[in-house]
Amino acid sequence: MATAQAARPMTPEEKKVIFASSLGTVFEWYDFYLYGSLAAIIAKQFFSGLDAGSAFIFALLAFAAGFIVRPFGAIFFGRLGDMIGRKYTFLVTILIMGLSTFIVGILPNYATIGVAAPIILIALRLLQGLALGGEYGGAATYVAEHSPHGKRGAYTSWIQTTATLGLFLSLMVILGTRTLIGEVAFADWGWRVPFIVSILLLAISVWIRLSMNESPAFAKMKAEGKTSKAPLSESFGQWKNLKIVILALIGLTAGQAVVWYSGQFYALFFLTQALKVDGAAANIYVAISLLIGTPFFILFGSLSDKIGRKPIIMAGCLLAVLTYFPVFEALTKAANPDLYKAQQSSKVVVTADPNECSFQFNPTGTAKFTSSCDIAKQVLAGASVSYENAVGATGTPASIKIGETVITGYTAKGIPADEAKAKDAEFKKAVADALKEHGYPAKADMAKVDKVMVIAILTYLVILVTMVYGPIAAMLVEMFPTRIRYTSMSLPYHIGNGWFGGLLPTTAFAIVAQTGNMYNGLWYPIIIAGMTFVIGMIFVKETKDVDIYAND
Repeated sequence: MATAQAARPMTPEEKKVIFASSLGTVFEWYDFYLYGSLAAIIAKQFFSGLDAGSAFIFALLAFAAGFIVRPFGAIFFGRLGDMIGRKYTFLVTILIMGLSTFIVGILPNYATIGVAAPIILIALRLLQGLALGGEYGGAATYVAEHSPHGKRGAYTSWIQTTATLGLFLSLMVILGTRTLIGEVAFADWGWRVPFIVSILLLAISVWIRLSMNESPAFAKMKAEGKTSKAPLSESFGQWKNLKIVILALIGLTAGQAVVWYSGQFYALFFLTQALKVDGAAANIYVAISLLIGTPFFILFGSLSDKIGRKPIIMAGCLLAVLTYFPVFEALTKAANPDLYKAQQSSKVVVTADPNECSFQFNPTGTAKFTSSCDIAKQVLAGASVSYENAVGATGTPASIKIGETVITGYTAKGIPADEAKAKDAEFKKAVADALKEHGYPAKADMAKVDKVMVIAILTYLVILVTMVYGPIAAMLVEMFPTRIRYTSMSLPYHIGNGWFGGLLPTTAFAIVAQTGNMYNGLWYPIIIAGMTFVIGMIFVKETKDVDIYAND
């Protein structure tokens, strides 16, 4: 029977289910990514009147809010989905997401309504994160429960393309608006257009979803009177289910999340920040790699129906662990060959008394560094220069060695402001001159960028994303009983992606700032992916042959 089901073509109803679920989720991701893509402009519109410290706190809250609350959305909407049904729950999530996004587009800025503007903005971001926490689990469960046995990987892999397509769509709408009205108008009022037009996308999604039927697995369970009365306590209060939730987090989604964020976000950050590639060009390279790589979601989802979900996900994690360092070094060589050459021929070393070195993470840019060690490292970090650390004698000022050139630092502590300013200018000029003399470029020479190689490397990183992400929706659905499936699968997915993945850029940046080596931020995804590989290989069971109707 299973073979006959798997062999038949997709029915019109199944095509409609996949299209409706995927389209709605594309729009949800589009809404979610708009904020990230326009963060710099939004900061000026909504945080301009605050002092530097408060502005940073608000900006950090607004950025992180959507990630941090996703697991809570998973719990809240997962419970509803397991009690009242999949269809209506993820209809509610798209309404919340779409309306929150539209309101951002018409929300008065700080100059108009004062501090209420950033407070309302953060509240809207919280609603977006909550809605997204409920949306993914609903869409994945809904499609999987409509899929014939032997086709769940192929069918749910369409959901997995939506985050990439949503990101791509948001970039295209922003680029189109900017091109039509110009940069000045876009910064003034045009940034609102992508948020406002999302109401049209919302209307289409709601109209399609209203015409859908409840999933057959849930309808069957409801007809038999087997729906859960307390999905939260069943999912997390009973050890037999809780241990599967924990395994799904550390043995699957944590590793999947860091590979996903490394391939689609950190790679772009690395290109623009560390390698100093022109931002517009970097976005184009990433967009091309996404277009090339997206079909692999379907390929690996379909392949997982044949050989299993686990081998593909684990292989993606292992490849990330083994190849990230050489791949990102190759990206440096291709995107900024002058920088790569300078790093090889003229290494930079900071020699300092460890007792006067502070933690270098300064995201606000407002911390005052006064010791010679901190000043030296701050200057190099500001120039995006990788360096090694060496221990200096106690009480001696820090020095920077670039090739064979040594520049002695200074201490700003206890000296007049004018003198400190003069010493700072003199020190920065000496460092900049030495860097230039030894071939360190101020920015990437776009004429020297090996565009084909850059796109090939970025595509490889996206393919790793498709390996870990393509089969995971089907696997998470298959790990849990129908009566608590929505709740149980949503939480580990959103803790993995919202916390482990969403905090990757911040964590990686902190590691780089502390150690001085621009590649050391990769240790975060490598360690997490390595943990997932080991735990997943030992403890996580293959699920492709699970009968999800009987799994209750």
